[in-house]
Formats: sequence, structure tokens, C-alpha cells
Amino acid sequence: MDRYTALQVFRHVAQLNSFAEAGRRLGLSAAAISKNIAELEAFVGARLINRTTRRMALTEEGRIYLEHVTRGLDALAEADDALSPIKKSPSGTLRVSAPMSVTLTRLSAAIPGFLSRYPDLKLDLHLDDRRVDLVKEGFDLAIRGSDNLGDSSLIARPLAVMPHVVCASPAYFEAHGIPKVPADLRAHNCIRFSLSGHADVWEFTQGERTERIAVDARYSVGSSLAIRDALRAGFGLSLIPYPYVEQDVNDGRLQCVLTDWDTVRTTLYAIYPSRQHVTPKLRAFVAFLIDEFSR
Repeated sequence: MDRYTALQVFRHVAQLNSFAEAGRRLGLSAAAISKNIAELEAFVGARLINRTTRRMALTEEGRIYLEHVTRGLDALAEADDALSPIKKSPSGTLRVSAPMSVTLTRLSAAIPGFLSRYPDLKLDLHLDDRRVDLVKEGFDLAIRGSDNLGDSSLIARPLAVMPHVVCASPAYFEAHGIPKVPADLRAHNCIRFSLSGHADVWEFTQGERTERIAVDARYSVGSSLAIRDALRAGFGLSLIPYPYVEQDVNDGRLQCVLTDWDTVRTTLYAIYPSRQHVTPKLRAFVAFLIDEFSR
């Protein structure tokens, strides 16, 4: 048994939850994947994975072993990176998933400058507001806005905090009135960001007072930029991250209300698997993100 290969196979099978996908990722046959797992189990003297023809799951021993295997393989990868001169400069392809609104409003104009600094680096950028599975879908990094990251096995670098505001066009407020308290929103035409964790209920606090407003929206959409277009058109009001409408508010196209109430604040993170945290291409891109969001 090639123990290093067997450990790589075990890690991929466990993280991808699939023998077949692990085989495709490693370039090994289904028989080779099964053989490596069986030999590894014989070597450690414990069953690591329970499998049937329909599903698989780590045993308790498998979960414990995976934790230690992951740390060991990460340490070996770091040692290789430290001694390999060719990896001192960012190179290769970096696969990144990022929300469309954040990218178009804060990053896309700066990306050509970033790539010009690293001629050996290619960026494969996927603009998608859904929550991707980094390991299973093969991404090096994801930019994610979240109040709850969920998966503690991932590295999360905070990039920015985005406060939300309730706003609409002055023409809309002239026609429908300005809400004075959160309860007044029930009489207004609300526009709902469908992918948000607070899409159905907007929460407001003022001191020890909290109000939760159920949102009954005629228009639900999974893009903050589409919501901004509807706000500009005077269609209604919405709870939206302030950076997306900051210029419109400064120019007078949109107007914020209920500013004496606090509402949701979403932290934006750079998320990446721990096994890749020393990769020069990843380190360079994280530094770029931190620099851009600090402006």
C-alpha cells in the first residue's frame, strides 16, 4: 500500500462524500479507490467508512482519523511549498466564486490591475449569489456574506461589514408617504431579496425594543442590483446593503428612512479550505481583497 496515496484517497472520499467523485478528482479508477480504502482500514485496524450501494458515511473512527489526516496532509503541503522555488510567485489557475453585486460594485474594476501584477496567474471567476460547496465544486476561494458561516472547517477572513438600510426614491415617498416606524412598512410596496437569510422578516432594533416585520413582497429577486434598479424606478422600498446604494443616496436618487433604527449588518468573508491557505496564488488574492475592501 502506498500510504500517502491511500490517505489522499481517504480524504477526498470523506470530503466529497463520494467514491466516484474522488476517483475523478484523483484520476483513479473506482477499483483503485475501493482498494486504497480497504487497505487503509486494514492498516489502521478499524472501519473508517460505512458504505452500501446507495450511500456512504464516516464511522466515528473515520471522523477522528480524518481530522488528524487533514492536519498531516496540510503540513506536508506546507513543507512542499516552503521548499519549492517555483511556487514563490503566484501562478496557475485560481477558481473563485463571488456574489455578483459585490463583485460588480466593489471589485471588477480592480481585477485587471491585480492580474497585471501576476502574469503567470489565471483567474476563473464565477459570479453567483448562491452558497457554493468549495471542496465539492473545486473552488479555491469564495466571497460570502453571512451572519452564520456554518462550516467551521473552513478558514474565514473578514473583509467588510455591510450595514443595511431601508430606502426608496424620493418620488416613491412623495406618492406613498415616509414610514416613521418599522410597523409602517406593512402598508408599503416592499421589494424582497430572495437569497437573503432575512428575506421574509426584516428585524429592527432601537435600544431594548425589537420589531420584526413580515415581508409581503410583489417583487422578489435574487440580485441586489436588480433591487437597486427597481428602487431607482420608484417601484417600492427595500432593505438593502448600503454600499450598493451609497452613490445613489449621495446623488439624491434614493433616500434612506428609519435611520434611527438599527437593522441587519452582514459580514463579508473570504472563505477557503485550510489545506490551501499557503498557496501563493490564494495568498495574493486574499491580500488583494483585504486591500480593496479597506478602501
